[in-house]
Amino acid sequence: MKLFSFLLMLIPLAGISQVKNVISTHRVFPKIDKVLEFEKALAAHAQKYHTGDAHWRVFAIQSGPDLGGFHITEGPTSWEAEDTRGNLGEEHNIDWNKNVAIYLTDRQSGGYSVYVDSLSTVALGDFSDKIQITHLYPKLGWGNKIVNMIKKLKAAWVAEGSTIAVYAANGSGPTQYTLVTRYKQGLKEKAKGFRKPFRETFDAVNGAGSYEDYLDDLRQYASEVWSELLFMRKDLSSK
Repeated sequence: MKLFSFLLMLIPLAGISQVKNVISTHRVFPKIDKVLEFEKALAAHAQKYHTGDAHWRVFAIQSGPDLGGFHITEGPTSWEAEDTRGNLGEEHNIDWNKNVAIYLTDRQSGGYSVYVDSLSTVALGDFSDKIQITHLYPKLGWGNKIVNMIKKLKAAWVAEGSTIAVYAANGSGPTQYTLVTRYKQGLKEKAKGFRKPFRETFDAVNGAGSYEDYLDDLRQYASEVWSELLFMRKDLSSK
């Protein structure tokens, strides 16, 4: 009986250590005259080798400096699972290098991010086919100020009904928060008049004049902010 009770006590700890809130991203850029060949090879690779925690969601980048690239998201998974993921085997590597990478340029980027539930207004797994990623970079030493800003943004997002997932970069270059707007109703959510002006909602929730304070904080504590639109490519993703 004592052993059984001890094992029951361990269950919550095991659950905590295996939280699946980590995603990895890989951006690749096909040669301009080999896009169709690349897409065919990528789809075959994803559907054969990327299942479970290694599941892929592939997006085509529609705007911004990475236009023409493909944004590959793997996960969500846990750090513990990443310890044992490995390279998915020799057959996987051969397929990628011989059948997919041959159509790519040398340009690429990648990294890890952790989903931040306390700053988000949509569940980690509640995806959409059209998204906008806003990349927010704090100045050195001012990450806590940026988090406080996002908390105020979240209050306004909740009030207006926006579905936004927030991720924090981890071990992947400069400190960065990515605010991923998931357009559950499509791009019409961006149209003027679909929602009240954001300034009005922000001031209503956080107090009169608070939006101007937010802009002042953004100028003072953020080093860079930029956005891009991405469209889901189900035909290229894991099944």
